[in-house]
Amino acid sequence: MLASLPIAFSAPLALAALALLPALWLILRVTPPRPRRIDFPPLKIMADLIAKREMPAHTPWWLLALRMAVAALAILAVAGPVWNPPREAGPMRGPMLLLIDNGFGAATDWPERQAISESRLAAATREGRPVAIVGLAEAPGEITLSEPRAALDRLRALALQPHAPDRSAHLQRIEAFLRSAPEAETVWVSDGLSIADDGPFLARLKQEADARRLSIHAAPPGQLALTSPENLAGALAVKVLRPTSAATATGHVRALDLKGLPLGDASFIFNGSDLQTSARLTLPIEVRNAVSRLEIVGERSAAAVALLDDRAKRRRVGIVSGTTTDTAQPLLSPTYYVSRALSPFAEIREPRPGSTDPIGELLAQNLSVLVLADIGALDGDTVGKINSFIQRGGVLLRFAGARLAAAADDLTPVRLRRGGRTLGGGLSWETPRKLAPFTRESPFFGIAINDDVRVSRQILAEPEADLARKTWAALEDGTPVVTGERRGDGMIAMMHVTADTTWSNLPLSGLFVDMLRKVVGLAGTGPSEAQGEDARVDTLSPTRVLDGHGAFRSPPATAQPVARTFAGRATLAHPPGIYGPADGSLAVNALNPADSLRAIDLAALGAPILPVDKPVAFDIRPQLLVLALLCLIADTLATLWLGGRLNIARRAGRAAPAAILLALVLIGAATPEMARAQAVPAAPADDRPPIPRELFAAGAVTRLAYVVTGDKTVDDMSKAGLAGLNIVLGARTALEPGEAVGVNADRDELAFFPVLYWPIVAGRPIPAPETLRKLEAYMKGGGLVIFDTRDAMSARPGGGTTPEGEQLRRMLQTLDIPELEPLPRDHVLTKTFYILDGFVGRYDAGTTWVEILPPAGEDGRRPARAGDNVSPIVITSNDLASAWAVGRRGEALVPLSGSDPRQREMALRAGVNLVMYALTGNYKADQVHVPALLERLGQ
Repeated sequence: MLASLPIAFSAPLALAALALLPALWLILRVTPPRPRRIDFPPLKIMADLIAKREMPAHTPWWLLALRMAVAALAILAVAGPVWNPPREAGPMRGPMLLLIDNGFGAATDWPERQAISESRLAAATREGRPVAIVGLAEAPGEITLSEPRAALDRLRALALQPHAPDRSAHLQRIEAFLRSAPEAETVWVSDGLSIADDGPFLARLKQEADARRLSIHAAPPGQLALTSPENLAGALAVKVLRPTSAATATGHVRALDLKGLPLGDASFIFNGSDLQTSARLTLPIEVRNAVSRLEIVGERSAAAVALLDDRAKRRRVGIVSGTTTDTAQPLLSPTYYVSRALSPFAEIREPRPGSTDPIGELLAQNLSVLVLADIGALDGDTVGKINSFIQRGGVLLRFAGARLAAAADDLTPVRLRRGGRTLGGGLSWETPRKLAPFTRESPFFGIAINDDVRVSRQILAEPEADLARKTWAALEDGTPVVTGERRGDGMIAMMHVTADTTWSNLPLSGLFVDMLRKVVGLAGTGPSEAQGEDARVDTLSPTRVLDGHGAFRSPPATAQPVARTFAGRATLAHPPGIYGPADGSLAVNALNPADSLRAIDLAALGAPILPVDKPVAFDIRPQLLVLALLCLIADTLATLWLGGRLNIARRAGRAAPAAILLALVLIGAATPEMARAQAVPAAPADDRPPIPRELFAAGAVTRLAYVVTGDKTVDDMSKAGLAGLNIVLGARTALEPGEAVGVNADRDELAFFPVLYWPIVAGRPIPAPETLRKLEAYMKGGGLVIFDTRDAMSARPGGGTTPEGEQLRRMLQTLDIPELEPLPRDHVLTKTFYILDGFVGRYDAGTTWVEILPPAGEDGRRPARAGDNVSPIVITSNDLASAWAVGRRGEALVPLSGSDPRQREMALRAGVNLVMYALTGNYKADQVHVPALLERLGQ
């Protein structure tokens, strides 16, 4: 009988307490309200001798009923009632198979999908049915039934994955499970998207739907995705996909660098019912080459992110030809074939017609690759320029020809034999030769060779010991066609055929384009130690990968290396992210260039489609508790009224609004939405009004400031510390600072304060990106921020990062801060007012970090810094504010932990030096270097 009711209890034994209600009725009935107390005022004896109202001898029946209702509601709430409406398919008796799409398509509403899955699991548990859970984006495994607690743990451990679910991979095990449990109910929490071929999977679910054993939870697909990022000439283009025409039609794509800083935005719009469009970011080539990530603004999904690797950088290539027919017959010019092959992925630069120094003119344009097509003799000055270009990381690509065959210089990777090998000559072959397969050590390894490519003439290389190592491509007989070697940080590569079709048909093939792309990609790939057979790594390990919401994280244990030639979409073993070193990285994205987002026709399955944001079962305990509390309030008011302590007629007008407001607050606090909101860490409450700008107008006193963290103990200590430092500054220096101010970094203007003291509290929310940008502007504008982690006593050498240190690291990882170093003994901070050996506070064991100074000269002295530039950031762990803090009578508030009896005095002196440093800059450093400056000026 109870099983068919739409209500269930998680603790039904608690309902046994309802049997005690009759006894409670009797106890309450014989316990009347307390007698009314009548005062005896001397002037109203006759008026108040007789009570105005008779008091009942027993508790009124309606008050008894109200109290019984409070007890019954409390007992029902303890029993854990859950409202479980009947489903269309009727009650199920067999086990439940819960299939969950936990790929990137579920990122937009993943919490709701987890909630609906837990709701279905709870409903099956109350019905006494075991559950098997399958994450369709996980690796296929054996499907087994679990007890309720184990199933709930398995469900909560299911993580959102950054790749598309491979549903067909699970089909075999799903069929095996359904054969062993033919009465099982199948529940599919679907994202509604199809990337691969899901036909067999959907056909199997159609059989379950025909047997009325399938239900689907899904929301209308509206996800957006990015694919096919291309660094084109003049713009960075990316393809934007959507699954249906009802999805979002407009949006913005943002470009970011490796540090997460935005570099540019571009809008996109879908026309009509189009399912794909493109966004173009028009940026300078240097900015485009710095882009490592494109993302759709407002979309938190791995599919809404397109990563770019080293291959996407658009290099600047300069081409110089030794021929003179470029203008008369451009289609016969060697530069025509090279420029056409390079233009899709490089920016082509050619010298001005009639230039007297074409190579020098191009090298001055910040080239990545210099191409010399049949250039013969080079003068010494030009050779020196080219050698400097190569040593700095540039790539020199030379093509053979009649001029190069007759010339001699050292700008070739191998020694060349005079003349050439031609068809029908002394060193000849009878038929044109084909290319041999590329070796594993060649940069061209993995490129498919066109079978119709033929070479009829080439420049031969002189035999030498390391010729095989320098050979990147060879003919069938083993003679080199492409050679190369590293020099310094750059490289020299040489094609032993011409750049046009006179010696081979290679320039007419697609192989020519692929080979040139590989050569151009070698620009800036590191020092010469990376050369050699041992450095040719076939696989690349992941360095940073995306999570399901599109944010970077460390690679998980399941991530495996990929081959250099990997071109597939992301999987569980190869999550989307950056693989390999920064100078030769490979980007793996959630989608392939050929992929598209397709919406699954769920209605064709014939199963009921339920929403994902509306649980199938509702916990009604909060409503019962609120109702019981309201009844208890009514009981209290009634008892006061019956005891004569509450005059309803006179005070109802004042008490009713307060009672209504209290009831609304209690009801709001008991709602599930409020409960979920309270579970999320909120920013520290700060009801102070913003600091008025007029207070710090021109002529106002100088004030120090501290950041309000929301922790009252820490904030009070910061205020007391700056108050103690103000006393010392006023007594010992010419500065008369005003009262220290606590600022809210989110909304207050920081530019009015020369020094900002920021104590780090672990567990507090990280400031918003807008706040961090404001803080960055404050530091770049001349402000000094003192970050104090206050963890010198808890930090241990080699013991890992403390919670405060980790909090500071996460806060600073997106800030553009300078490189830091431990405070040097000769730093200007140690001599701005007092001459100090170090900076101590409550503790003396921590390290103080400042911006790194320029290297010392030969005499051991560090040069003075330009202008009044100071370190914008100081990081310490010695808890400075506690050492400065004083009470109302000037007494120290906190004992110190060091052994030096003058530690508090030294801490105050350190504070004075910090303030003087922020206000006066490096004038002390300039004074130290006055003799050197006068000597340089010739005085």
